[in-house]
Amino acid sequence: MKDKIVKDSFETKFGNKFRFFAAPGRINIIGEHTDYNNGFVLPAAIDKRIYLAINAIPGARVTIYSVDFDEPVSFDLNDEQPELPHWAKYPFGVIKELQKKGFKPEAFQAAFGGDIPDGAGLSSSAALESAFATALNALFDFGLDKMSLAKIGQLAEHNYAGVHCGIMDQFASLHGKAGQAMQLDCHSLEFKYFPLELNDYELILADTKVKHSLAASEYNRRRYDCEEGVMILRTQMPGVRSLRDVRSKDMYGFEGILGEEIYLCCEYVTEENERVLDTCHALESGDLKRVGALMFQSHQGLRTKYMVSCKELDTLVDAAKKIEGVLGARMMGGGFGGCTINLVAKNAAEQFKKESSDAFFKAFGTTPEFYQVNIGDGAREVEIPDS
Repeated sequence: MKDKIVKDSFETKFGNKFRFFAAPGRINIIGEHTDYNNGFVLPAAIDKRIYLAINAIPGARVTIYSVDFDEPVSFDLNDEQPELPHWAKYPFGVIKELQKKGFKPEAFQAAFGGDIPDGAGLSSSAALESAFATALNALFDFGLDKMSLAKIGQLAEHNYAGVHCGIMDQFASLHGKAGQAMQLDCHSLEFKYFPLELNDYELILADTKVKHSLAASEYNRRRYDCEEGVMILRTQMPGVRSLRDVRSKDMYGFEGILGEEIYLCCEYVTEENERVLDTCHALESGDLKRVGALMFQSHQGLRTKYMVSCKELDTLVDAAKKIEGVLGARMMGGGFGGCTINLVAKNAAEQFKKESSDAFFKAFGTTPEFYQVNIGDGAREVEIPDS
């Protein structure tokens, strides 16, 4: 188990006095590309985590050891921009953002590692930020609430890792509850928990293990198209400040002034916001078939309107539609690679994996990797594992 490896690594390098923390990765059940449009998302924390052993020490020097990279870094708390490997920019950024808000983290030694699959779109970076933010908050009695810690993690990613992400990933890692999905309003930051009672079904991720190079540029282009669409729509509907303010039925008739590409992007976002709310109602009533149908609709919108899918993702979703026992499937994350999320009957799981693999191998000559995920708790201090 990775938690024991982290514990043993800390003891070998720094001694046996420390506290132990864990922060999870996340899935997003539905609500893709809605976060930066001030819309709704429905993430959940999962049982794959970053583990962190940490102890405060005298002085001003921080030493962090990455178990997964087998690499230590050390820097002074007063350093502004030291040369660091990419993974170290996340905890460094958390320290700097805390300092900007007037908090004064003291020196510490730490070791961390995790079992969140790399590159699968499960937000291992947000989990790392959340683990350090939670640990430093507890270690030095800052008294910050979870949303404040999420904002610190988000700013660390913006200002030190160079990724201008929404707040969903850090929010989900910090606020997760076992067995619960979270509806987050990305405008007001209000949130509600909804029961994720899957009973005879489970969530399985299918990882294409590809990430196409155009992902970053196309992501930025979609953001621009949405912003452009809002500016144009505002000339006709003065109350519009973001696509969150537009219902899908209000989009009809605007294709002529928006142009096809911008129109489709905006239409997708308005529809996806409504799908998130519909999914929450379906979860409350235990209607998993409806949840699955909305997942398929979400993928179709991402594929044909927002146009951020790819052949690998489409092949997996198309295969899933044909497999008995699969209620829903869609791409998850920014697009152009990564995972699909699938709602599958437990007694059909092996058949789902086999038929999905066969279809993928026939198309691409490789096979996807599968992860079964359970919904777990958010970032917190945990018991030190036994040796």
